Amino acid sequence: MVAHDIVVVGASAGGVEALRTFVAGLPAQLPAAVFVVLHIPADARSSLARILDRAGPLPARTAQDGDAIELSRILVASPDRHLLLTPDGVRVVHGPQENGSRPAIDPLFRTAALAFGPRVVGVILSGMLNDGTAGLIAIKRQGGLALVQDPATAFFAGMPKSACNYVAVDYCLPVQELSKVVALQAKTEVSEPVGHHESDEMQLEANIAGLDPFVLEQGMRPGTISSLTCPTCKGPIWEIQDGPLLRFRCRVGHAFTVDSMTQERAMSVENSLWMVMNSLEENVLLYQRLAQAAHAQQDEPSLQELHRNIRTFQKRIHTIRQMLEPGEAAAE
Repeated sequence: MVAHDIVVVGASAGGVEALRTFVAGLPAQLPAAVFVVLHIPADARSSLARILDRAGPLPARTAQDGDAIELSRILVASPDRHLLLTPDGVRVVHGPQENGSRPAIDPLFRTAALAFGPRVVGVILSGMLNDGTAGLIAIKRQGGLALVQDPATAFFAGMPKSACNYVAVDYCLPVQELSKVVALQAKTEVSEPVGHHESDEMQLEANIAGLDPFVLEQGMRPGTISSLTCPTCKGPIWEIQDGPLLRFRCRVGHAFTVDSMTQERAMSVENSLWMVMNSLEENVLLYQRLAQAAHAQQDEPSLQELHRNIRTFQKRIHTIRQMLEPGEAAAE
């Protein structure tokens, strides 16, 4: 019997407590392998594997490249590395960021769907924005199951709400109930054990995340080229209409949903504004120094011109400061 024996779980903000609750509800002899991605800063030291190892009966550890897929085990993504699945085992790679994250949820879900089709159970827990939504779409497309934490019970409801809005979710429940569903489905025969549909674009995206040199060198990209540029690398970007979900992926592989694209572009604009303000501040200091010299030389025309320039720079600095302040001015 082939059951739902591949469980992939994604979480972000507020996700540690949700993950602890989830693994605490799993049985010690769960006939499934569990893989976890939690958004972690690239330079952080993660204790998640140790936390989950203590939280429930299943042993948990950080995934290593080349690990075998073992039942009744939990493998956790490490900081600054994507966790991917293949029919032969686990890959841990430094692929391009997706939705501003590495590790990201979508690459794990997408590669699991491609490798194991209807055997996969995808679980989305607490988090902001919508990483994991595209991955759940891939899992459903390949015949797997989509489980989502009830947004009303999540510390941050963004990811669960997005999944519910864009995916035909099979179960939307509190975390404790999701554990019970996973335990039950791990003993339930899948309806389509073989022959699941494989998408060329889905495979292409999985290869990009896995840094496949052939795909990257040949310049093959999913979707259609757009007039936008990547907020991360400033390169050209392609639009991907993934069912109802619009996504983007650039030439080197950075991937975004509309929400994460908007956030990244907002951050890029803010960084540019800070750089402009710094240049203006330097101009003020320079012109003040020149004004001191003009005053010492009693060069009144030059002194007046320098003071006019200083006032102009200061007005521009004030305008940029207003743009950077939170609230209505920043929103406008």
